[in-house]
Amino acid sequence: MAGKRILVVEDEFLIALDIAGALEQGGLVVIGPLASVRDALLTLESEKVDGALLDANLGGEPVGRVADALLARRVPFAFVSGYGREQLPKPHQGAPLIGKPFTGQDLLGVVARFWTRS
Repeated sequence: MAGKRILVVEDEFLIALDIAGALEQGGLVVIGPLASVRDALLTLESEKVDGALLDANLGGEPVGRVADALLARRVPFAFVSGYGREQLPKPHQGAPLIGKPFTGQDLLGVVARFWTRS
């Protein structure tokens, strides 16, 4: 996983720092953290991204468009959310979900599976 570029989309500053720190400790390169759908979509246009962790809701704005863009680019992603699966964007309710609160091992475990799925 070392050197893989992971987009982090999270609007809660302290949670974003926790996510970024855990990923960096695991040898990953963090893109972001970004706090809005607009910023995430713009970043996807300009940056190479190998995977992504998305909060399901950014200040009341669902992240479905970001998940759609990742899927179109065949970029694996997971949601990091305090909400249940039913609160995820409907087309993406089957995506991996990491519940809040989480540990660094939770994050790294899910991200590791991005590239080991058959």
